[in-house]
Amino acid sequence: MLKIAVTGSPGIGKSTVVAKAAEKLANQPGFKIGGIQTAEIRKEGRREGFSIMDLATGKTGVLGSIRGSGPRVGKYHVNLEDLEKIGANALRSALECDLIVIDEVGPMELKSEAFVSAVEVVLESDKPVLAVLHRSSSHHLVQRMRKEFEVLMVNEENRDELPEIIFARLRYKN
Repeated sequence: MLKIAVTGSPGIGKSTVVAKAAEKLANQPGFKIGGIQTAEIRKEGRREGFSIMDLATGKTGVLGSIRGSGPRVGKYHVNLEDLEKIGANALRSALECDLIVIDEVGPMELKSEAFVSAVEVVLESDKPVLAVLHRSSSHHLVQRMRKEFEVLMVNEENRDELPEIIFARLRYKN
């Protein structure tokens, strides 16, 4: 089954590419998307953390915040409770969908064994997957995904047309 991952420099638009491609696919009649989407949480123009959302239910929580007590990644504390209750559960539930979106498999998400396990379950399935991969992670799960997925590098030159390219590839595979 088709598995596509995007990667690239921080802030280049990886999540935006995935969100735009998923939105186009979701507009097809009867096409159901599950999985997770992350977004920045900003206050007064400054990034305070990241949210995580279950694409099928719309349930949202905090993935990481400058305040908190979870494991640290840079200046952020990972909220393992929301990552596992929302993120890992969303991925397991997405096995009923036509496409599984994983935004993202990066340092914060990899702090949770439950999340890693949920991604591994997705990888063992025959479902199409569209994922964002951290650019330089050496974690075994990211290395596996780099081998098993078609990996597209997002840059300023291609980020506007990549959603259409991804849409075309995934649309014809279902």
